Amino acid sequence: MFKKILIANRGEIALRVIRTCREMGIRTVAVYSTADKDSLHVKFADEAVCIGKPSSSDSYLNIPHIMAAAEITNADAIHPGYGFLAENAKFAEICTQHGIKFIGPTPEMINSMGDKITAKETMIKAGVPVVPGSEGLLTDVAHAKKEAKKMGYPVMMKATAGGGGKGMRIVWKESEIEKAFDTAKAEAAVSFKNDGLYMEKYVEEPRHIEIQVAGDQYGKVCHLSERDCSIQRRHQKLVEESPSPFMTPELRKKMGDAAIKAASAINYEGVGTIEFLVDKHRNFYFMEMNTRIQVEHCVTEEVINYDLIKEQIKIAAGVPISGNNYEPNMHAIECRINAEDPYNDFRPSPGKITVLHTPGGHGVRIDSHIYAGYSIPPYYDSMIAKIIAVAQTREEAINTMSRALSEYVIEGIKTTIPFHQQLMQNEDFKNGNFTTKFMETFELK
Repeated sequence: MFKKILIANRGEIALRVIRTCREMGIRTVAVYSTADKDSLHVKFADEAVCIGKPSSSDSYLNIPHIMAAAEITNADAIHPGYGFLAENAKFAEICTQHGIKFIGPTPEMINSMGDKITAKETMIKAGVPVVPGSEGLLTDVAHAKKEAKKMGYPVMMKATAGGGGKGMRIVWKESEIEKAFDTAKAEAAVSFKNDGLYMEKYVEEPRHIEIQVAGDQYGKVCHLSERDCSIQRRHQKLVEESPSPFMTPELRKKMGDAAIKAASAINYEGVGTIEFLVDKHRNFYFMEMNTRIQVEHCVTEEVINYDLIKEQIKIAAGVPISGNNYEPNMHAIECRINAEDPYNDFRPSPGKITVLHTPGGHGVRIDSHIYAGYSIPPYYDSMIAKIIAVAQTREEAINTMSRALSEYVIEGIKTTIPFHQQLMQNEDFKNGNFTTKFMETFELK
């Protein structure tokens, strides 16, 4: 087992890793920017090294400074957390070259899943469902009709140089193909000076459901059930839960098996997540793989009583996993508390916390690095805490979360607590009736 781990991250995830290391008897090294000198991860680690100015590029993304900190403190492993360098293959390779264990997958594994085209090809070979799409660009209307018939309606025309919704058209039946083809092509030409179009199967009323996986150095892979991350804004997750209210035992079995196939296809080592889009008919399609621990890992930990950070460290140290697949035996919901103003288009709200009272009681977990008097710097991600409510049923978990949110007092800055309080009272959310489009119609009162 490792003697000393450097945590190449900040905030709540750095603190989370420090706690597990302390339980395992492993010494820790915190790295920090000058803006984070008063952060809790700096105070709680056994050693701390300043690695640069506030800007991420000068500190938490500065590989030479991080490696120098590891060498002067004699760290024998580096935990990257999430974000920053967590999925940087070059960083993983440099760690290996310096004889320091990168707690995560190999550079080759990171690269194989980092490139979307390569990842999709790998999944097709492994027999994992992907969103059906045309091979190459559509040549004319007849070609478009042929591809649509092959993959089944509805389909979506997409500009190959697209972005921002330009050059995109949903087609529900063959009679709409010609008009959609012509208008999408013209719009793409005007918007991007490139009128190339391709086609994908349109995923109806999509939900974002991911499967947590773990794989050891000996080829064994297991899944640790699912998380529903459909409540999101501009592709940023706001709430996660397990089990998904949309899940059935049959779907969990199919998605779990597919996730194991996906991870096994690259001989995955470490903990990671296979992300799927699931349509209203419960057809699921591979989106991507995250080759790191995720923000919402706590949800899984609570429903199966499993320390994922400890598992990460053990896998990196060469300890075999048990190989069991897990099913949730509780219900957990996580709300991300961000330093943002939900009444002002979720505008960031850095500043000094003047008053803080955190909720407690049965079924409430708080993962956070803030304290009264702490100043939230404006340079990094705005997430300042996560509340996880766990109970026997989804209804009870929502009630516990509502109670916990009502107790949470953070003054001096704006936070997303009011948004979450209203979400917990929303009838569609309470009934599990939501998709990734939920926030497009949700109105804050």
